[in-house]
Amino acid sequence: MNTLVRENRSVASTARDTERFIAPAASVFENAEGYILEVEMPGVNREGLEISVENNELTVIGRRSLPSIEGTPIHRESRAENYRRAFELDPSINAGKIVAKMDQGVVILTLPKAEEVKPRKIAVS
Repeated sequence: MNTLVRENRSVASTARDTERFIAPAASVFENAEGYILEVEMPGVNREGLEISVENNELTVIGRRSLPSIEGTPIHRESRAENYRRAFELDPSINAGKIVAKMDQGVVILTLPKAEEVKPRKIAVS
């Protein structure tokens, strides 16, 4: 399979179903070592971030901490909903070695390929 992840839109019935989520923008890049998944979550800090892998599904949840604003809103385009994206991981990804960092509202996940699927040179004897 050549793809890193496939978005998984099925949601199990949990208490989280009552929360409102929006799907953040995500980008995937491939390099020799694995994949880079970038998920845009403006307004989310490290404390509001929850990343988990369960049953070969990677879930990224970001809860926004919006500052309180005094006054009556006249016009507002940003929404107060939290973020959620779930992806089905390709079996070639070593889920135990996934690393995450956050930089200016972008969650950057490094998903390394398993050693057995990385390209390697074979010596000729």
